[in-house]
Amino acid sequence: MNTQIYIGNLSFNATEQDLRDLFGAHGEVTAVFIPTDRESGRPRGFAFVTMATPEATTAAIEALNGQDCQGRPLVVNEAKPQQPSGGGGFRGNGGGGRRNDGGYGRRDGGGYNRNRR
Repeated sequence: MNTQIYIGNLSFNATEQDLRDLFGAHGEVTAVFIPTDRESGRPRGFAFVTMATPEATTAAIEALNGQDCQGRPLVVNEAKPQQPSGGGGFRGNGGGGRRNDGGYGRRDGGGYNRNRR
């Protein structure tokens, strides 16, 4: 079992110390990560906590999932590895290259005045 825990529905006011205190009651906390928005610097409403042992991870998940924290019911479960996105691009078309319909469902190739005479 992974020892990293995902915490969702987290209050934007929650601090690293708040999470260390909350999860520390169930075992040793080795790391806390609260992601922030790149532009505003504000917390994004979720976090990751790493516990020292799988037993502590299980105990924390069972005890804290659904528990109220700063007025919000927490979503607590085992963190899953991030899946590769499969490319980016506009509207998930994988980026790069051109589609025959110009990307907008047109049969004529789309675009504006492209090769029209």
